[in-house]
Amino acid sequence: MERSGTRGAAFALAGLGVLLIVVVAVTTPWQVLSGAPAAEPDPARDFSAQEIARAQAFDVATSVPSYLSLGVTLLVAGVLVLTPFGTRALARLRGPWWVRVLIGVVAVYGVSLALKWPLGMWLETVLREYGLSTQTWAAWTGDRLKNFGLQVALSAIMILVVVALARKWPRRWWIPASAGAFVLTVGLSFAYPVLVEPVFNDFAPLPAGQLRTDLLAMAERDGVPVNDVLVADASRRTTALNAYVSGFGATRRIVVYDNLLKEPAKETELIVAHELGHAKNGDVLYGTLVGGLGAALGTCLLFLVAQGLGRRTEVPTLGDPRAVGLLVGLISLGTFLSGPAQNLVSRHIEARADAHALELTRDPVTFTTMQKRLATRNISDLSPDIVEYVLYVSHPTAPQRIAMARSWALLNGANEP
Repeated sequence: MERSGTRGAAFALAGLGVLLIVVVAVTTPWQVLSGAPAAEPDPARDFSAQEIARAQAFDVATSVPSYLSLGVTLLVAGVLVLTPFGTRALARLRGPWWVRVLIGVVAVYGVSLALKWPLGMWLETVLREYGLSTQTWAAWTGDRLKNFGLQVALSAIMILVVVALARKWPRRWWIPASAGAFVLTVGLSFAYPVLVEPVFNDFAPLPAGQLRTDLLAMAERDGVPVNDVLVADASRRTTALNAYVSGFGATRRIVVYDNLLKEPAKETELIVAHELGHAKNGDVLYGTLVGGLGAALGTCLLFLVAQGLGRRTEVPTLGDPRAVGLLVGLISLGTFLSGPAQNLVSRHIEARADAHALELTRDPVTFTTMQKRLATRNISDLSPDIVEYVLYVSHPTAPQRIAMARSWALLNGANEP
């Protein structure tokens, strides 16, 4: 593969890497409650032996298909980046280069989907056994195919652009591609609430009533502009409880699952207070900008790594449509390898939103009750092992969140839950 331009990409990679590390190190809330008395997380203090046993059994039952699915992802990626198998298979395609790219993307992701389909059915069966899933198999299949379509569409756009740029500027394609990766990340985050979320759920304003009045009043008291609070029809898919904030600017929205409307109003208020914390601190915008930097950095790294793997995979240049397999494999590996760092930062940001909810409501007792309810309804892992914690856990565990509520209560002279 073409090795010219390597020095520039290496310098850009180093510069973006330093910038990303500095931004994350400076802006991540590593210490949420400075000077607060430490309270140790203890599942046995807040959850019954039966609840702990149920959470452990559920974790074991879901871990097997989940880890096997991850193994399939890594195996497929490994074959694509370490062997010429993908290149030789895609060499059989005919037609204009862009048609071969599109067919190649669909084919590679389609093989991965087919290999993981039985594992997805296994996991769905476990969710049904534990009462978390309310979907029919037809609805489950529809959701899975929608996810596949979105993944293929997004990947096809990215890979088409990379191949097109590599054909036009084989030595410097990483420059416009890095800028494009940043812009695409920001644009998708802005458009996600209005283009992607409606594909999976219907949304309606929270009905008029005391809860709506109290939530909007709390947002006004918090100084967070919120035009509306939306309710997602999540109950047609799951019995789990959740809420989230997405988008920013004109597309920022706070969404609660319709399941939450059946729970005590004070607990729902605390959940929304947590989401207001994300909105007030601009967490979605921050995450988008950091993600954009990461995408630009990843593009430079893609340029450098792909050159080193060209001979092994028999890909002469990334401008060749046969490079689709290599590109998909590298994107999959990059997503996996960046996950632990993203989870680390996410856990601290979520802890800050918890602290914000406590400051806004000044009710650690209800906060603790709410965390217990969320953990038991969602059958959350109360004490994940180190591998699960690093790979999958993007929020503090329920015992950690309850311990923080106790620390906050001790720091502020409130009743300790």
